[in-house]
Amino acid sequence: MSAKNLMIQGTMSGVGKSLITAGICRIYTRRGLRVAPFKSQNMALNSFVTADGGEIGTATALQAQACLKEPAVEMNPVLLKPSTDTASQVIVDGRARENLSARDYFKKKKSLMPAILADYQKLSNENDLIVIEGAGSCCELNLRKDDIVNMGLATAVNAPVLLVGDIDRGGIFAQLYGSVALLPENERKLIRGLIVNKFRGDPELFEDGVKILEEKTKKPVVGVLPFTRLDLPEEDSLSERLKDHRAKDIDIVVIRFPKISNYTDFLPLERLSDMSVRYVSDAASIGNPDLIILPGTKNTIADLRWLKRSGIAGLLQESFGKIPVLGVCGGYQMLGKNIADPYGIEEGGFEDGLGLIPMTTIMDKDKTTRQDEGSFADGGAVRGYEIHCGVSRFSGEVQPLIPDVKNGKAEGFIDEKNLIAGTYWHGFFDETAPVQRLLDFIYRRKGLAPKKVSEISQRESTNAELDRLADILEKNLDMDFLNRLIGMKKTNL
Repeated sequence: MSAKNLMIQGTMSGVGKSLITAGICRIYTRRGLRVAPFKSQNMALNSFVTADGGEIGTATALQAQACLKEPAVEMNPVLLKPSTDTASQVIVDGRARENLSARDYFKKKKSLMPAILADYQKLSNENDLIVIEGAGSCCELNLRKDDIVNMGLATAVNAPVLLVGDIDRGGIFAQLYGSVALLPENERKLIRGLIVNKFRGDPELFEDGVKILEEKTKKPVVGVLPFTRLDLPEEDSLSERLKDHRAKDIDIVVIRFPKISNYTDFLPLERLSDMSVRYVSDAASIGNPDLIILPGTKNTIADLRWLKRSGIAGLLQESFGKIPVLGVCGGYQMLGKNIADPYGIEEGGFEDGLGLIPMTTIMDKDKTTRQDEGSFADGGAVRGYEIHCGVSRFSGEVQPLIPDVKNGKAEGFIDEKNLIAGTYWHGFFDETAPVQRLLDFIYRRKGLAPKKVSEISQRESTNAELDRLADILEKNLDMDFLNRLIGMKKTNL
């Protein structure tokens, strides 16, 4: 039996499609339906590794959690990870296939539709409802040919569409009316309702706006959603998390690489009330923090060269032994002696590293994608997942950051004074033990009494926020309309 479906599309990137999709997934999951998310094609530098080693977008992984399901590659058949301004690594069904220019990918994307529809059908056979997320704008006229993610997909699976606009960014009438008007009639019919997102103030003040939108578009406005700050992982590069924040008791600086990836790794640190996490991209803004983090990146050598041009590399080397530094994935590789890319996995070449760790890295043709778990020397549990092409080797014996690892191979590096550390593991701070160790270390260095962090894990916190999101949507969406739209009888809910 095939599942019912509902598709969330947007007037542009960053209007809130991902979170609305997650919220609707949680609503119907709470009502007892078997629900799964689906995004046929995503472009993002933040990715997640599934239990079987596949790679999907973090937004889809969050939506899977909203459905109380383990993330699966079928939920995000195609993932594009930009490696340069004009090329991306193409990941299909969780596995990296090739690097393609935008032009070459555009020519090839139609050939991916059979795999996309096969994954969709597999999910459809196993669930009652598929909540589909589009990408970018629903009416990019120059990209309409062979579309596989917006109206092309909606047509292929006969999905009713809710179109989302962001009133906080302005031009809501142009966004929604313009998008509807630019679509051909057969696709316009698929749009069954409009959602105005991120409204500030009293929604009654927008009643005339609702009437105007409905009159112009001939589509019902099925919800005016309030502007809400949610403590949930964000995938979009427009994330406000990347802006500087004022320092609190503890000041942590994350270097904002041009190709920064998986910055959701640090959300658990941002949750702490007395810790500030600042994302900076110039040496003058670093100041004298309690910790500097070099995060992941999709182009390690290019971002290492940028690190040197920006003056940050020199600052890190000058402050060696004074300010603690943590490298994650690509940032970890940069801390070593050098990085070589003989196969052109990213952009080829050789670059000297920062020389803070006795380690060399070679970019390999085979990509490592896996989940793992282990414990620190004192027994504190830690989990994470790897997404990298580099193979790193140490010169001589070193102290691992995580000595006891499930796969049998110790992970990472830490020096004797705990001032330089690195790991390939993303999601490192999702468990409470690593966060507590970091807090204890920083507070001791500052001569202060350590504080105990909450025992609530990142996953538990995210689940609570997903419930809050679902509550907000249920209150502000026309749920009777949505139930009718997906053909669910009220008695079943």
